Amino acid sequence: MHVDIGNALAAAADPGISEVDLDQLDERVATAHERIARGRAEGEFGYAALNLPERVDPAAIERAVAGFDPEAVLTVGIGGSALGAVTLTHALADECTVDHYALDNVDPAHANRLLADLPLAETVVHVVSRSGTTAETLANFLVVREAMADAGVDWTERTVVTTGPDGPLRELSAEHGLPALDVPEGVPGRFSALSSVGLVPAALGGLDVEGLLAGGQAGADSLTGSIYDCPAYAYGAVATALVDRGATTNAVMPYAEALEPFAEWFAQLWAESLGKDGRGQTPVRALGATDQHSQLQLYRAGRRDKLVTFVRPRERPEREIPETDVADLSYLGGAGLGELLDAEFEATEASLAAAGRPNVRIEIDRLDAESVGELLYGMEAACVLAGELADVETFTQPAVEWGKRAARGLLGGGDFEESEAVRDKRTLVID
Repeated sequence: MHVDIGNALAAAADPGISEVDLDQLDERVATAHERIARGRAEGEFGYAALNLPERVDPAAIERAVAGFDPEAVLTVGIGGSALGAVTLTHALADECTVDHYALDNVDPAHANRLLADLPLAETVVHVVSRSGTTAETLANFLVVREAMADAGVDWTERTVVTTGPDGPLRELSAEHGLPALDVPEGVPGRFSALSSVGLVPAALGGLDVEGLLAGGQAGADSLTGSIYDCPAYAYGAVATALVDRGATTNAVMPYAEALEPFAEWFAQLWAESLGKDGRGQTPVRALGATDQHSQLQLYRAGRRDKLVTFVRPRERPEREIPETDVADLSYLGGAGLGELLDAEFEATEASLAAAGRPNVRIEIDRLDAESVGELLYGMEAACVLAGELADVETFTQPAVEWGKRAARGLLGGGDFEESEAVRDKRTLVID
């Protein structure tokens, strides 16, 4: 992974970071790295996520999916239980042998459409919940089971479970002899992509699980106490410093269609980890070159409260643009779509720099298992560092838990004072 922070320096951007401030920031990074290293060494909650590449056993995952040869994989989970898996299979779509879908919302119209279109007899379901009681996940799983039964499919022969050591899903897997894997201990869901949570669909799709973990390990090996030597820390430190200077929005803009889910995965990682105590940087998802035509106007000429993060592979497949007799389009003939996309990227980056708008370039070598594994690990490490520098509890999500209790109370799942806030909602309806 390669990170270019030049367009975030004060000489090029407002808000920006002076080189003097960058050196002072580097001293804080050294201290934060010591804390992170200690947390990893002791296997502390959250910090343990950065040990996954060396802890995860790819052979156990391969054993769990052995014997399946599906046309489609359906992940039933929510948040980190689904986004990491979708990010991996979409980033490596050219190598993936299955269509991968996620049922990660309880919108009935979406569930109906998806289940009507899936070849259920040729689909493997991967249901993911640490507790085994996540309301949205379990509700969707019950719906999927029923759809399979109605289609004459034995769901017990087409289901893999990833869950905690106890709970309803663990009991269900034991009762029906389902392949079952463990959610990694001490790892919040949004940091679990490089574990069985994200790697089961990858394995079912014939992707290089060992390569993904090797890429993650390369990211782990790159962690040092200086932003001048560590791409992940350089990104996390600069993004955090820019928050303090007014860049409270982070627009993440991959220039590869296959990385569009990555921006969604990043949004959860960044928002849920760092949005606490009145602090945090709001992640916004964009896609190059598409959103040059829908969002770039704001990023270049709107409020100076944004960092734009570009993400792209340095190598990509090519598709030649045919020659044309149209004079105004003749410059395109003989070029390639990838060449055009790279030109669009460089023009957008230069456009923001010319307007003094901070932006950072993140590049990976290519869309292969090692590079994608390193990218996800790097962003997780950047997020952990950002939490240390901002002095927030990176690995908790109290606002999310509040909402879960409120919803459960409304559904009759217990007495929770949070549900009273829903009942007490003020209204001013305009018809």
